[in-house]
Amino acid sequence: MNSKERFSDRVDQYVKYRPSYSDEVIQYMYGTIGFTPESSIADVGAGTGIFTRLLLEKGSNVTAVEPNPDMRLAAVEQLSGYPKFQAAPGSAEETGLADDSVDFIVCAQSFHWFDRTAAKAEFNRILKPGGKAVLIWNSRLTNGTPFLEGYDRLLRTYGIDYEKVGHKNISQDALTPFFKDGELHKATFPLLSLLNFEQLSGRMSSSSYMPLPGHPNHEPLMAELRKLFDATEKNGLISFDYETEIYWGEV
Repeated sequence: MNSKERFSDRVDQYVKYRPSYSDEVIQYMYGTIGFTPESSIADVGAGTGIFTRLLLEKGSNVTAVEPNPDMRLAAVEQLSGYPKFQAAPGSAEETGLADDSVDFIVCAQSFHWFDRTAAKAEFNRILKPGGKAVLIWNSRLTNGTPFLEGYDRLLRTYGIDYEKVGHKNISQDALTPFFKDGELHKATFPLLSLLNFEQLSGRMSSSSYMPLPGHPNHEPLMAELRKLFDATEKNGLISFDYETEIYWGEV
């Protein structure tokens, strides 16, 4: 499936169940990286606007660039009340933004879908001199607890194309060529989510490689997810753990 269309059938799950980002991540961006309320920011591959909202709450000017019309509409419906928000129907490879128009580009949970060569050229075009790109992922932990290990086994067993798209190639070595020599910086922050079963099943359904109702893998997957939850929950909750990875610098 075209990466720009992958989430059209699960926008509602994405809005309701996808994780956000910690206060520490936002503090790092507005401290160490240098974001300010006066910054002009392009959130490229903005999806439903999860990260866009956090930047708007800090008072920055944010353009959510999102090629998928269903996801972009969800962002507009939620964020149109912010006076410094706007949305654009572009992509990483062709944003539609003006030359030298933004101080920062953020790509939250999206860069792995991009054509990196074309995106680098486009980012250089729209960034002001000295501007920086910030690539962010909430990377799900796959070991350390019986739940995390069991959940990863379910994805490998029942996911539609998990092995193809579930591994994002986002190591520091893989991303270094995207940035100017010596410019790549990295930071990591823990992100822990306590979820009940409804939230867990919604989180799973928000992933583009998981089968939705009607697919032959859906019912057996949900039965196994219920078993895993019942075997590992404490007080009706499981801990769904991530590490937020940030890669940033001039491109």
